[in-house]
Amino acid sequence: MTPRVIVVEDDRGVRENLVSLLAADGRLKVVGSFGTAEDALKKAPALHPDLAVMDINLPGLSGIDCIARLKDTLPHLQVLILTVYEDGDNVFRALKAGASGYLVKRDISERLLSALQEIREGGAPMSCHIARQVVQFFHRSEAAATNSVALSPREREILDLLVKGMILKEAADHLGIGFETVRTHVNHIYQKLHVRSRAEAVVKYLRG
Repeated sequence: MTPRVIVVEDDRGVRENLVSLLAADGRLKVVGSFGTAEDALKKAPALHPDLAVMDINLPGLSGIDCIARLKDTLPHLQVLILTVYEDGDNVFRALKAGASGYLVKRDISERLLSALQEIREGGAPMSCHIARQVVQFFHRSEAAATNSVALSPREREILDLLVKGMILKEAADHLGIGFETVRTHVNHIYQKLHVRSRAEAVVKYLRG
């Protein structure tokens, strides 16, 4: 079934360009576009979207607040953040709220469609500067093991691969085990860390 996409962006010109870019891709179906978080929260649930492309800097409620609230009613919604901001605080706040990827706006034309496809395949796409911050944070963190105490050795091994950016199929191939086995381990990781997504698991693991 064709993935259903919504766009949340307050700049009308940017919003229309995003809709046109997404609509031109036969693999996606744009089912709604909104200029505010409040409008998205009111109307998006009835549209049953699979994906959301969301600006972080919205009038009223921010994109980060919008993600958190949408995930309450649409737990399976996958969100790609679009922003001009590259600071670490916004990155981790967005990921903690439930975003699946973080793309700076200058990368939209080259990365948007591939980023959404990557999210659908279980990845967590990020612009290179953002990814570098995540890696640097990981290297600085000495408390990563705190949240993994309850995890089995295999679960910790899989979570380490997810932190490094592997999708589930790549993790399965790397470990020489079945895809469904990895999926089962990941579900157990989510349950033990009390999270609902790969991005949330990575953030909780990194923050210790």
